[in-house]
Amino acid sequence: MHVPSLFDSFFMGGFECSTHRRQDGRRLDLIENTAHQRWAAEDYAALRQQGLRSARDGLRWHLIEATPGHYDWSSFLPQLQAAEQAGVQVIWDLCHYGWPDHIDIWRPQFVERFARFAAAAARLVREHSDRVPFYSPLNEMSFWAWAGGEVGYFSPLATGRGDELKHQLIRASIAAIEAIREVDPRARFVQVDPVIHVVARSNRASEQEDAERYRLSQFQAWDMLTGMQWPGLGGKPEYLDIVGVNYYPDNQWFLGGDTLWRGEPHYRPFSGILAEVHQRYRRPILVAETGAEGDQRVDWLRYVGEQVHLALQRGLPLEGICLYPVVDYPGWIDDRHCPTGLFGFADELGRRPVHAPLAMELQRQRALFEALAGQLARQA
Repeated sequence: MHVPSLFDSFFMGGFECSTHRRQDGRRLDLIENTAHQRWAAEDYAALRQQGLRSARDGLRWHLIEATPGHYDWSSFLPQLQAAEQAGVQVIWDLCHYGWPDHIDIWRPQFVERFARFAAAAARLVREHSDRVPFYSPLNEMSFWAWAGGEVGYFSPLATGRGDELKHQLIRASIAAIEAIREVDPRARFVQVDPVIHVVARSNRASEQEDAERYRLSQFQAWDMLTGMQWPGLGGKPEYLDIVGVNYYPDNQWFLGGDTLWRGEPHYRPFSGILAEVHQRYRRPILVAETGAEGDQRVDWLRYVGEQVHLALQRGLPLEGICLYPVVDYPGWIDDRHCPTGLFGFADELGRRPVHAPLAMELQRQRALFEALAGQLARQA
């Protein structure tokens, strides 16, 4: 039986840290927009109060390397120090969709510069923390390749170049892993991407094949990291350390159309998706992002908790569930208030209101998983 042990707490909180440019050219900075930049110490303390001793958070490369080759850590060091002081273990996103404007993402320079930045970040983390470091080099490479390279939803705002962008991101991730391991061989890596399920509406063979091809595309980035696909990119099995799966209420849909909602006949249980990921890679798995909006938050956490509980009972190596985003945030497109978090917007003193129903369900889930962990430990 598998007993979760990688992280300080099985449940963790993730801070939205996207820094991409939208179609209108505006760069987002969700760490600033949620005031996490200002209230990092208070935010980490709030996590601890809810029993969350692990977190996801991010660096903002475009601020750190605003001048080519010069690293200004003033936007990151307060977060790092606040996490250390609060005793919160962090998985650091090195690049959450955004990069400095003076670097061309399509050129070899991007790979080289990202590797240098990753090594410099690892040196800083090592200087300020004795913990084994955890990094997510490039967030959601498959999704980013689709959104930024295939349909022009956000930067680099290209169309029809999804495969090209995915290959570039894989090269950069591999280079960053190598660079970080030279600085700190202890480093662990979480490779994060969404898991999905796609269903054909008809029994036509062509449509069934298209739906299955789309569904299998979720594995491409992980396959490339391991060298299973496009081995010329340099992939090797050791580059896939921890598989981070992101899963939201709308991660299943009919081919070319509507969302497939939980409770519908073709909906695939999350535990089945996790089992397929495990069977394919045989790596530790982290539910790196999950959450819902508004009144759906409690029911969704209950569902994900039940499915992960079932997966653990079946022996799958699940290492945690990250509530993401753990604080409410302004929407990417229209700045609307997205009530997704355990915590709301901060007041003038950095205090964030707690969404009480979600907090109660979180405590219930924590108790269930602590009991299960004890049971698994006795059986091991």
